[in-house]
Amino acid sequence: MQPRAGMYGLLAGAVLWASSALAAPMSMITGDYTSQPIGHYDFCERNPAECRIEMRDKGPLTMTRAVWQMIVDINVSVNQAIAPLDDLAIYGLEEFWDYPVDVGDCEDYVLEKRRLLHAAGIPLSNLLITVVRKPDREGHAVLTVRTDHGDFILDNLTDAVLPWQETRYTFLKRQAATHTGRWVLIDGFQSPLVSAVE
Repeated sequence: MQPRAGMYGLLAGAVLWASSALAAPMSMITGDYTSQPIGHYDFCERNPAECRIEMRDKGPLTMTRAVWQMIVDINVSVNQAIAPLDDLAIYGLEEFWDYPVDVGDCEDYVLEKRRLLHAAGIPLSNLLITVVRKPDREGHAVLTVRTDHGDFILDNLTDAVLPWQETRYTFLKRQAATHTGRWVLIDGFQSPLVSAVE
């Protein structure tokens, strides 16, 4: 599926910022440590320095209008710059995570957005690669940005930056906020929206 037009994402972002300021969405609850996705494990083998970073979790990012606009802009710009193509077509492998150049799979979008947002000043403890299941049961990767207005999802399938519970995904696990090479389970698995529908 192609990302939606950039202008929609910007408009949706402005609306979400206004609504989140009035009623902050809930944050995900994480549980015990769990296994890395195989693609992330392989990525760490090739990029060990990126997966050995231990962080002090200072809590969620403080959201401001400027930060919100930066998050929305980066989500849109990466979605528009990278054409979607699966790993088998790009690398000849079923699962291969890497920084994209001009094409990429969902996890490649996530890596690039995470890199750009971190370079812009957001701590890695608030930029967490997250594994979900789409309504069609297919696996998918998104980027969770932890904020004091809740957890927001950056997704290559839409330019709209959504609160996690508005995505219709089943949330499985994400990176730990204290170590880039460790992963934690997401308690409850499903977003409240999905649970309400099923």
